[in-house]
Amino acid sequence: MGAPGARELACGVLTRCEQSGQYSNLALDAALRRASLNGSDRALATALVYGVLERRLTLDDWISRLSSRPTEEISPDVRSHLRIGLYQLAFLDRIPDHAAVSEAVRLAGRRAGGFVNALLREFIRQGKQLPLPDRSADPVRFLSVKYSVCQPLCRRLLREFGEARSEALLAASFSHPGLTLRVNTLRTTRKGLTERLNAAGVQTESTLRSRSGLRIPGGAAPLELPGFAEGLFFVQDEASQLCVEALDARPGMRVLDTCACPGSKSFGAAIDMRNDGELVSCDLHASKLSLLTSGAARLGLSILRAERRDAREPCPEWIGRFDRVLCDVPCSGYGVIAKKPELRYKDPEASAALPDIQLSILRRSAEFLAPGGRLVYSTCTILPQENRANINRFLDAAPQFRLIAETALYPDTDATDGFYIAVLERG
Repeated sequence: MGAPGARELACGVLTRCEQSGQYSNLALDAALRRASLNGSDRALATALVYGVLERRLTLDDWISRLSSRPTEEISPDVRSHLRIGLYQLAFLDRIPDHAAVSEAVRLAGRRAGGFVNALLREFIRQGKQLPLPDRSADPVRFLSVKYSVCQPLCRRLLREFGEARSEALLAASFSHPGLTLRVNTLRTTRKGLTERLNAAGVQTESTLRSRSGLRIPGGAAPLELPGFAEGLFFVQDEASQLCVEALDARPGMRVLDTCACPGSKSFGAAIDMRNDGELVSCDLHASKLSLLTSGAARLGLSILRAERRDAREPCPEWIGRFDRVLCDVPCSGYGVIAKKPELRYKDPEASAALPDIQLSILRRSAEFLAPGGRLVYSTCTILPQENRANINRFLDAAPQFRLIAETALYPDTDATDGFYIAVLERG
């Protein structure tokens, strides 16, 4: 058997992810390393995997309405071929209809080819779109099918934001603004990196809010960009850059990052400190600490010390020690659905315990802040229970702290990740 083409590879990745629960980025990266695909085929395989995963619930609704057999009787691999075929027909305008159908039929094989052919051609006959559920009768199902998000999450958003805002947030989950970089200003300037990238044919634009960010609208592979090996930049969304700016880490300070991996906020803080002072970057998982040490080495950051530590554990020798403390706590992640499509199908109830865990981390971390110091609490979710509600719970029991700044960013209004930043000061 020859090496798989783009569609066959995408089908295998999607089927494995559905059956084993493997993360799509890991499964796709492993499959691409094993494959012998040219650049355009690698790009197609990537677009199919992420596109189908992003639109899976919508595609499955179409399959259930077009199929002559119950959906549960369709084998996983045939279902993947159908999803890929429907996705190409509905959402990719550079692939002719006949090519999308013929490839899906060929890959489905003799036993399932006729069924796949009939379903895809019926979809074309119906104009490559099917009516959405009745919005007035069932707004939850309408939003779920239109935006390919599980119904429990739709219900939560409707409860928190109302119908119009929920739809705006879900629509923004399909936006892909490209790649955002944080410039390593210890080694270059934003202007200098812009000129370096532009000279290599990479188009850039400066971030609107963060002072050291560059956006590459069309996206790019970071490792292949000029300046990566020299440590001139690292990948960091603008919202995360604003979080680091809110920390206001300065040269000579003692800074603690309690939940640091994969490390971009620690790197940003070290750069703001001009690589002068003490930066302790912690993570619960020892296996992830190499992300901190290798990233710091590439960027030329010698003040970062990585430690394995549960952020909820006491540490008497750290009490009152740090001038700045960053609490970027584990969260439900609903602000980064556009980057992590698996989150579309995650029931919010699976994260019901997170607010208490976050509050425990915040309370413990606050012990380590020196009087007059600054603590930043942040999440990449838009759910209020993990954001302002937690800050209110903390302040109710900690009168020595006060909230001096607060920022909530949303993908529909700010063109960034959904993100929450609260800046607390200790009296």
